[in-house]
Formats: sequence, structure tokens, C-alpha cells
Amino acid sequence: MTASVHVCRACDEEITDPADGVIVAHELGNSGPGWDVWAHRDHVDDVELIDPVLLRIMTRIWAAQMR
Repeated sequence: MTASVHVCRACDEEITDPADGVIVAHELGNSGPGWDVWAHRDHVDDVELIDPVLLRIMTRIWAAQMR
């Protein structure tokens, strides 16, 4: 069995202590099951899960629907 390396999505540093790593999301893959997104416990609130371009587009759509 091999140990996998997890990288914090917020700070891009390796998570060396397994007890310090937290799965914050799961991203789907185009072919296959996808992968888990990890973060240090202290960085969970700093992880941006929404793509800023997608958020800008959706904000414009929602604003247009409100009119």
C-alpha cells in the first residue's frame, strides 16, 4: 500500500500530518471518479470552491432575472 500525498488547496503546501488534513470538496472527473480536495484544518475557511469566472457569469444571470 502506498501513501498518497495531499496538498492544501488554500496554501498549496503539502499536508504532512494526516490528522491536520480535511476533505473540503470532491471534484468530478471527465472520465473516472474524480478526486478529493484537501485543506489544512486551519485553512478550511480560506478555500475558494467557486470558480470566480463562473460566479461572475452567474451573478449577471441572476441580476438579469431580477429585472
